[in-house]
Amino acid sequence: MQRLTISLDDDLAEAFEELMRRKGYVNRSEAIRDLLRRELGETSLAEGAARQCVAVLSYVFDHHERQLASRLTDIQHDHHNLTVSTMHAHLDHANCIEAVFLRGGTHKVMDFAESVKAQTGVHHGHVHVVPVEGATSGGYFKRR
Repeated sequence: MQRLTISLDDDLAEAFEELMRRKGYVNRSEAIRDLLRRELGETSLAEGAARQCVAVLSYVFDHHERQLASRLTDIQHDHHNLTVSTMHAHLDHANCIEAVFLRGGTHKVMDFAESVKAQTGVHHGHVHVVPVEGATSGGYFKRR
């Protein structure tokens, strides 16, 4: 592990301390590591360099929409190699929410997510993608 020393102006240092307090960090090192991991991950995704990922696709859908539940299940079965698990909850008489946990090639995961979100009757779809390069070899994804 390397030790880095940085200098911050007073306002930035105070804002950082307040951020740490609000988020519950017990030390500066872990807060900075998390900021770096997030930025490196987002950069990797934006540049198309993240080959593998884990993701959570969440969406609200109208279960009265004709054949939608069946189509969504079929899409997941067609991508069983990406789908780790699905959680389903009923929001009201007409709407349900699902969270699909995914793992695999980033482009395949994103294509899967877009195909689900594009279904008629799916509302408020969002995918949160986390690149996992280096996760098993001790890279930036691994928590210390």
